[in-house]
Amino acid sequence: MRTRATSPACPPRCARPLTCSSSRHSHAKSSETKWSITTRTPHASRLPPTTLRSPIGRGSVALNASKTPQQRGEHAPIIGITSYLEQAQTGVWDVRASFLPQVYIKAVTDAGGIVVVLPPQPASAEVAEAIVSRLDGIILSGGADIDPARYGQDAHDRTGAPRSDRDDFEAALLDAALAIELPFLGICRGAQLLNVERGGNLIQHLPDVVGDDRYQIGGGVFNPIDVEVDAGSRIAEVLGDDRGARAHLYHHQGIGEIGEGLTVTSRTADGIPESIELADHPFGIAVQWHPEENEQDRRLFAGLVSAARDYRTARSQTPDAEPREQS
Repeated sequence: MRTRATSPACPPRCARPLTCSSSRHSHAKSSETKWSITTRTPHASRLPPTTLRSPIGRGSVALNASKTPQQRGEHAPIIGITSYLEQAQTGVWDVRASFLPQVYIKAVTDAGGIVVVLPPQPASAEVAEAIVSRLDGIILSGGADIDPARYGQDAHDRTGAPRSDRDDFEAALLDAALAIELPFLGICRGAQLLNVERGGNLIQHLPDVVGDDRYQIGGGVFNPIDVEVDAGSRIAEVLGDDRGARAHLYHHQGIGEIGEGLTVTSRTADGIPESIELADHPFGIAVQWHPEENEQDRRLFAGLVSAARDYRTARSQTPDAEPREQS
């Protein structure tokens, strides 16, 4: 089955190409019934079954002891990833649909996390709080330009049409995540949203500043450059001994005035910020580049998953922490 997502407007933007172009690129309630189930493995496994409490009802489930906790998903943190809402075609259907490039999902699962996709939707502060309370970490993904009205500017000729549904939803999620110190990673648009919501602004079209399209060469082709993050920063701690990273660029906009409480941790030779972080947050990192495109370097995602696992452990040990609802 062939699937294609399209968008009515295709100006250069911080987004994967599939969202704005068809061109290709490189790249119930709990059961009260008492029950038990015993599952057996092939004869090759001689290990006795281990009986655990059933996740539903009052029965028990026998799981083979050969399964590791990771295979059972017991220690894998749940990472929410915000997504696009685009016109999509699949089979006979041509409808608005939630859309997220698989590379984001693979990056998190490669690092040991479980992904929950978060499509744009109406969200009050209470709804946003309910969503993030069920997560161990969150990623604000790339996508369309943020409405300049959010930072007090008129739209540039090259700025994409406003996506208020996504702007409002993700801003509410971000506020709720910051309030409970949920580990988060902002990617491209996500970094820009963090800066805007903290009172900063954006450079709406980088070619006006640097003189060319090096930050978004177009055609769905990412432009990789080398960046080095500042020593002593949170992102440097995540990257480890090698503070360098291969940064895949695809953003025609950039971070301008820096928002409150944010620190720039890397810049290009042009002086354009490529990474920022929230100083008073345990894990609040955002980058202008697209780390999900680099399958050989999963350090940022591994760092997020590790922080999310620690966050969940700490929350479970807090006496007054609200327990997650069980279905």
